[in-house]
Amino acid sequence: METRILGKDLTVSAVGLGCMGFSHAYGAPTDENETVSLLRQAADMGYTFFDTAEVYGTPQDPHINESLVGKALAPIRDKVVIATKFGLRFDFESKKVPIPLIPDSRAETIRKSVEGSLKRLNTDHIDLYFQHRIDPAVEPEEVAGVMNDLIKEGKITHWGISEANEDYLRRANRVCPVTAVQNRYSMMARHYESLFPVLEELNIGFVAFSPMANGFLTGKYGKGQHFDPKSDYRAAMPQFTDEAVEQNAALLKLLAELAQQKNATAAQISLAWMLCKKPWIVPIPGTRKAERMSENAGAAEVKLSADEVKAIDEALDKMEMSAVFGGTAFSKRKEATQ
Repeated sequence: METRILGKDLTVSAVGLGCMGFSHAYGAPTDENETVSLLRQAADMGYTFFDTAEVYGTPQDPHINESLVGKALAPIRDKVVIATKFGLRFDFESKKVPIPLIPDSRAETIRKSVEGSLKRLNTDHIDLYFQHRIDPAVEPEEVAGVMNDLIKEGKITHWGISEANEDYLRRANRVCPVTAVQNRYSMMARHYESLFPVLEELNIGFVAFSPMANGFLTGKYGKGQHFDPKSDYRAAMPQFTDEAVEQNAALLKLLAELAQQKNATAAQISLAWMLCKKPWIVPIPGTRKAERMSENAGAAEVKLSADEVKAIDEALDKMEMSAVFGGTAFSKRKEATQ
């Protein structure tokens, strides 16, 4: 697979692999041995960029995703880039699905998190360490200062911010240069395009999560779809309702037509659209199937001209679409429980 550069010098595969779904939010977790096997298959396919987080787990094992990624990639650790995240924990006590999030980016919490992640990932350094969500109680300069120290200590080599906005990004970047933001981005969620000029100005990469709107843009989901509301976030996502399938008919039709023209799949078109928009965008679709991994990797070979990308954008601007899942709710941090 061809590669891209995030920030000044972090080289990654043009399409990365989002690893969350193996153990969180998309139904029952995948068997551990199968997960390790699939992650190694992804590496054989050319993926060199693997994205996880300390909170991608289950109530029984809240950090299992990092452990699985670490186990799978240990034999090729020097050939891959591992991104993980700090600054969130799940409010399992709420009993809600999706599980509410509690932000915590205090320096002492970050210090504890990085040591745990290094141990679970079976590595002496993290290639790209993302603040998982902005903590309104902690200033960006304070977070960036900790990142500066971790880089000096060799525990991380690059850092980034997920769901970043311009003000927070600029303030953090002045203290410790940011390599990438990781924000939600797809044909159905384009609000972060307003950040693109800032990213170009500051030479910061864009890692796109949920690049296929949680799988909806593959075109493989129709009416009558059922997801387990206890373990699968898609049961609560508005784009998967029967009404949404009708509302998004024009979008699915556009994807199908483009796929036919380019001898590709709808999934590949949805990824190629962003890959061909900017050279510093790297999508990280998640999947638990080897054939889907191969299909997603192939998106890097689908080429759309600037005029074709512009025409798609113009069509999307005029198109009726349903609401799309925008993230889980936050719970307030209870200081007394720390």
